[in-house]
Amino acid sequence: MSPPSRRLQTKPVITCLKTFLISYSLIFWVTGVILLAVGIWGKIRLEDYLALAADQSTNAPYVLIGTGAAIVIFGLFGCFATCRGSPWMLKLYAMFLTLVFLAELVAGISGFIFRHEIKDILDKAFTKAVTNYNTTDSQHTALDNIQKTLGCCGANTYKDWNGTAYFKENGIPASCCMNDTACTPETLKDLDKAPKEVYTQGCFLLVSTKMEANLGIIAGVSFGIAFFQLIGIFLACCLSRYITNNQYEMV
Repeated sequence: MSPPSRRLQTKPVITCLKTFLISYSLIFWVTGVILLAVGIWGKIRLEDYLALAADQSTNAPYVLIGTGAAIVIFGLFGCFATCRGSPWMLKLYAMFLTLVFLAELVAGISGFIFRHEIKDILDKAFTKAVTNYNTTDSQHTALDNIQKTLGCCGANTYKDWNGTAYFKENGIPASCCMNDTACTPETLKDLDKAPKEVYTQGCFLLVSTKMEANLGIIAGVSFGIAFFQLIGIFLACCLSRYITNNQYEMV
């Protein structure tokens, strides 16, 4: 048993550590809420892109939603463990933070390393959607929405539609039109006249360019959030050790 004087000296240290860890846990909890919101937003806002890549099992929004929900729960758990002053709870909290750190680190590195594979998947998804374009499947609606929203046409160029079964009967889809009222069926069936009324830039180039431009920012944020977990791990381990070594008990 530690002497009373030593316990009185260590009590301010423990109180300080608790204050920092609770503050950290609250920030950690807010991070989870943000990830959860981004995951839900991504599922709704990027529905068209996910529909195109359905065959590639694109589960990124669900990963964000699951990770965000887990962080929210364990962020609250961290606050409870800190207030309770339970060493085993603090160790469990530190273990979870370690797992989150490793997962985010691996995800960030993998996303950067496999960016070319991601582009290949996206390229194949666009090409397949154009080739198999019809008015019955979900990829038809997804491709139409992407072309209208981004102001693009086809996978690499508007000429990608030439040779498709849909083009032979209907010409270029109306979703490629710069002005819906100005497009005529005759123009959509003529590749020489079409550039006057439809977008000529391909969707894949536009999307991949934006993805490359934002990749550095995404990687930086991912690594920043990952290393932020080290602070929580250090605080949780220090507090647990102080409480255990000095046999500190919450009143």
